[in-house]
Amino acid sequence: MLKIENIHKRFGGIHALNNVSLELKPGLFGLLGPNGAGKSTLMRTLATLQLADEGKITYGVTDIAQNPQTMRNVLGYLPQDFGVYPRMSAVALLDHIAILKGLSNRSERKQQIEKLLAVVNLQKMKNASVATYSGGMKQRFGVAQALLGDPKVLIVDEPTAGLDPFERQRFLDLLSETGEEKIIILSTHIVEDVRDLCADMAIMGEGKIVVRGAPENLIAKLDNRVWRRKVEKEAVDVLKQHHDVLSTRLLMGGVVVSILADGSPGKGFKQAEPNLEDAYFAHLYGLV
Repeated sequence: MLKIENIHKRFGGIHALNNVSLELKPGLFGLLGPNGAGKSTLMRTLATLQLADEGKITYGVTDIAQNPQTMRNVLGYLPQDFGVYPRMSAVALLDHIAILKGLSNRSERKQQIEKLLAVVNLQKMKNASVATYSGGMKQRFGVAQALLGDPKVLIVDEPTAGLDPFERQRFLDLLSETGEEKIIILSTHIVEDVRDLCADMAIMGEGKIVVRGAPENLIAKLDNRVWRRKVEKEAVDVLKQHHDVLSTRLLMGGVVVSILADGSPGKGFKQAEPNLEDAYFAHLYGLV
């Protein structure tokens, strides 16, 4: 079990993590929040790249601040931004990272690297310098290096950024297949990633955990309360002044407005089946 207890982290006057507490068991856990919510700060703290100002994080019975190597030995980490060594091929760099992770058997390293390159669809480019990869290819390489060594804890921070729809689905399928035995934390602002994968999730905003629960339970709180209608762009500001607007979406010259209300907010609005995006905004804005 990975236990996070009352974590605080400040950068100058910014309270990036504000009394964050979570208990995580093996399985896929989604951490959903907007950019700037504190997700990456929490991921870096869990990865022992920085210390919390207050609070405690334990893996099993080990305090990872006092014994960071215990966490590092079981960790796979895909940060939001990562650099690569210039002029090193994917296969050479993965071999180097595998050695750093303690994979001393050369044949086992080679077998695992070849398998991971196939999983992330980089076999044809394995001998090319990673520095020449496109953004999406670098992201796929990052996935491969995070999975080296069969980690027990896998942290992926905005993992589908830069991936096309096919590669995104390939990666999500991979997470789903490996998620039963590992603690996998999927940190993202993309609602669909969490909706498609995670049976347990939390919404984070302004450095705090706003709510935690199963996606279907968070959605159920909005039953019979979500209303939608396509309106002219000029009408959106007026609706925001008088109603709890969850989201707006441009559609064929108009705007589809989603409103949270106990009764119809006006003519033309139809009651809609709530989804995880509705639940995300409702909880993030403190409307439920």
